[in-house]
Amino acid sequence: MDFATMLSDSFDYTKEAIVGKWMQWFLLVVATILLCLPLLGYTLKVYRGEKPAPEVSDWGTLFVDGIKYVIVSLVWAIPLLILFVVLIGAALWSFISINAVSTAGSVVSSGNPAVVIGTLGLYLLVVIIVGIITVIFSTIGIIRFARTGSMGEAFNFRAISATIGKIGWGSYILSLIVLFVAMIVVEIVITILGLIPVLGIIIQLLFVAPVMIFEARYLSQVYDAAGPA
Repeated sequence: MDFATMLSDSFDYTKEAIVGKWMQWFLLVVATILLCLPLLGYTLKVYRGEKPAPEVSDWGTLFVDGIKYVIVSLVWAIPLLILFVVLIGAALWSFISINAVSTAGSVVSSGNPAVVIGTLGLYLLVVIIVGIITVIFSTIGIIRFARTGSMGEAFNFRAISATIGKIGWGSYILSLIVLFVAMIVVEIVITILGLIPVLGIIIQLLFVAPVMIFEARYLSQVYDAAGPA
């Protein structure tokens, strides 16, 4: 998997979608302002492998697809959210309970703060690991949803695992790491530009759509590395 070529292609694809097409960029900004729902719907078109970059049209479909995208993402996030609430909640409760005093003034419980903090750190590590695993599977799941049009296919673990297997687990995970690093660089630049008084907010708003298009195009190429379905 040639990551440099994939990143270059994603950049060119994004540039093709907005540079010189100022009305289209304006429509993408509008899509961003509208709770990002139309923009998410547009992103699904990119996930489908449409090339050249699709036009911003059929807003009704974009809205509906955006809502479906949110639903799929929330379903994937539910286990992680439950785990986070349970584990972190338990750790914080233990921390609060240390040296808790009853209404009578007697000590109800006593514990070692270091142990509680260590436990909290362990729980956070578990949440992070589960989050990474969720991203690994949900990314392919969402693209499967885009390609098949079936929300159920977003959770077809057997098909998702088979697709990752065809890509190669090592290559796939490395591709996500490359994207993660690239996104960090991009976000740092956008954040710095965002510090410009007044213009900063506008700049950040302008770049939401291009960043999402870039990411979707890159991941679409990763998915296509598995070969024909």
